[in-house]
Amino acid sequence: MNILVLNAGSSSIKYKLYDMRTETVLARGGVERIGIEGSNLVHKLPDKEDYVVKKPIPDHVAAMQMVLQALTDPDHGAISSMDQIRAVGHRVVQGGSYFSKAVRLTPATMDQIRDLCDLAPLHNPPAIMGMEACAKVMPNTPMAAVFDTAFHQTMPNYAYVYPLPYELYHKYRVRRYGAHGTSHKYVARRAAQLMGRATGELKIVTCHLGNGASITAVCHGKSIDTSMGLTPLAGIMMGTRSGDIDPAIAQYIMQKTGMSIQKFTEMMNKESGLLGVSGLSSDMRDIVTAATRKQDPRARLALDMFCYQVRKYIGAYAAAMGGLDAVVITAGIGENTPLIRTLITENMGFLGMGIDEVRNQRPSGDYIVSPDGAKVTTLVIATDEERVIALETVELLTN
Repeated sequence: MNILVLNAGSSSIKYKLYDMRTETVLARGGVERIGIEGSNLVHKLPDKEDYVVKKPIPDHVAAMQMVLQALTDPDHGAISSMDQIRAVGHRVVQGGSYFSKAVRLTPATMDQIRDLCDLAPLHNPPAIMGMEACAKVMPNTPMAAVFDTAFHQTMPNYAYVYPLPYELYHKYRVRRYGAHGTSHKYVARRAAQLMGRATGELKIVTCHLGNGASITAVCHGKSIDTSMGLTPLAGIMMGTRSGDIDPAIAQYIMQKTGMSIQKFTEMMNKESGLLGVSGLSSDMRDIVTAATRKQDPRARLALDMFCYQVRKYIGAYAAAMGGLDAVVITAGIGENTPLIRTLITENMGFLGMGIDEVRNQRPSGDYIVSPDGAKVTTLVIATDEERVIALETVELLTN
């Protein structure tokens, strides 16, 4: 059974085609700059040179047609016919309180996703564009929506309701929703496999550390709290996002500078985090190099702040779960930066955490980095959100 996984942005579509009999990737790629000058498609097959097409791509429908042409191309394709795609799984960031699992796309579920656009104005509208384009070029192929927020729908109300007037939650749906749910779900289950234990008996903190970062308490297989909130701006500092700050700062800065709420919001999302503190870069690789080789004090501050905030969340979530069996570190920063893993586990011996520096230097793969006999197992796991989307699409079809 072949499943096509799509992640549509406002001017891009990323895709992977899976053979779910073996859970292998047959092809992957992306269309960039849709509706913009310089648009192109880059199509990748295992053990072959990239297939690149550069031509005007006016909209998402044209982009989807190019994706299908690439997938079925006699010389560069992975399949011979579009009919070999059993279903399409779409990544959707915000599912609100409507969706606690993947759903089949119907006019009714599409309307619900549209209704949530005000909660994710940068993410849900492009996802809808991708779904509508896909429906036009593949009208007879079943489609599923898999939500970043769905995994977090198991949070208790005392974890997701904000201490604001309750009418704001009831009337405007102001609550914690979280994000990166497919990643947290995947790595928690993978950690249990590596530990040889059942997910349902473990208390795990999963740390998705990329340019966007979130941390989740996974207690007995369920999310009970997560760092991101109503939007992906909340939680720890990120590449360009501030994470949690005193909300009164907004009024204070706007009064001092005359800055508008729109500009302040843009600053928190695009000019803060690692970039704002270091004044150098939003890329952790640049931060680590500047902090360790050049002894740049602001880069060092950004690095220390990031790791300190991760440690705080691990400790808080250990308390929330009443114990801790494992910590998972994943995503671009987590998987590729040994120093970050060292600094995160520093001074965490009181929880039973530790790190084996020989294991910590492994270049890739899923592996345990804590010493033998450590009370808390620390693991590095390569996340695979697209695989989760494909698996949940198959589950939806078979059920």
